[in-house]
Amino acid sequence: MNTGTRMGRLATLALLALAAQGAIADDAEIERAREYFTNLELIDQNGATVRFFDDVLKDHVVVVNFIFTNCDGACPLMTHKLTLVRDALETKIGDPIRFVSLSIDPERDTPAAMKAFAETHGANHDGWVWLTGKPENLATIIKRLGQYTDDVSAHSTMMLAGNVNAAHWMKIQPQEMAPQITVKLELLMEDDGGV
Repeated sequence: MNTGTRMGRLATLALLALAAQGAIADDAEIERAREYFTNLELIDQNGATVRFFDDVLKDHVVVVNFIFTNCDGACPLMTHKLTLVRDALETKIGDPIRFVSLSIDPERDTPAAMKAFAETHGANHDGWVWLTGKPENLATIIKRLGQYTDDVSAHSTMMLAGNVNAAHWMKIQPQEMAPQITVKLELLMEDDGGV
């Protein structure tokens, strides 16, 4: 074997080793995200059981809000705002963008109640998941997202948006208008995780 061929093979092996290290780092990062956000089971508006990280967050740009179906104030207003954002991004909903509405009152928010709330407010669309489930699972997840409260009527109307694979998250303040939120989601879609 001549020196050029041997060097070429060594270079190829080195590139494969670097690629493998990158894959391991990516897998490790995904595992850390799964551990942080949890993979607890929740139930969507159609009654299907989903794992929070693997089935809801992973591989998506998400906007997460917190609702309870008996709310007659902020929850309908924030849902309406998100429907405007959804309309602006319609061709991208579901892939890569996903809307996630988490119940903060799972004792009363059945899947049927979540679906009825979504339908009443024009938000029962593909790419928008309405999640309820065991109270302890939702409490754990909502605590991890920094939005937990014991008093559902005093819950935060702040939303969270993130490019899950790039580990890039931002807060969306309740006073932000739909066009501002749309721009934030477009920027998150462009984020490939680079610095």
